[in-house]
Amino acid sequence: MRKVVLGLGISLDCYIARPDGAVDFLFMPKDYSMGPFFATIDTAIMGRKTYDVALKMGGGGFSGSKMKNYVFSHSQPPGERGGVTFVNESPKTFVENLGKHPGKNIWLMGGGELARDFLKDDVVDELYIGIVPILIGEGLPLFPSGFPQREFTLLENKTFSKGLIALKYARTRKKPKRK
Repeated sequence: MRKVVLGLGISLDCYIARPDGAVDFLFMPKDYSMGPFFATIDTAIMGRKTYDVALKMGGGGFSGSKMKNYVFSHSQPPGERGGVTFVNESPKTFVENLGKHPGKNIWLMGGGELARDFLKDDVVDELYIGIVPILIGEGLPLFPSGFPQREFTLLENKTFSKGLIALKYARTRKKPKRK
């Protein structure tokens, strides 16, 4: 069963980016590696604003990527181009269709509005959050308001140099009662 994993870095005050989308405050210490995480995924999902920031940061786009990349957008027509597939459907419908195909876990990489939509539809199975020791004061929140309460169980808590903390949580779902 493929899991949807919301994975990203945040500031101590729970921002994923500055108000202009910049993520210059995020860092990866030498003793931390995303390698083990990347070994568990083969698909990435992002919102259109995150996609735009990624293009500015990376320059070359997503063509040639071994990972399948999806961008949720209301402003771009659905379809594949530039190494990504643009999507305009509910997270629940999308995840149900994607889950019908074999593969590894699915990385929900941002942003906050898209994370909120996935939480509303209750399709986030795990959280993998890296917390950097900086308060930026304002920015784009990891969890914008507007979704129902969701409960998670701590799976892993690791501390790295320079104060980075990596937390991994699993979604706690109540099992349906048998009649």
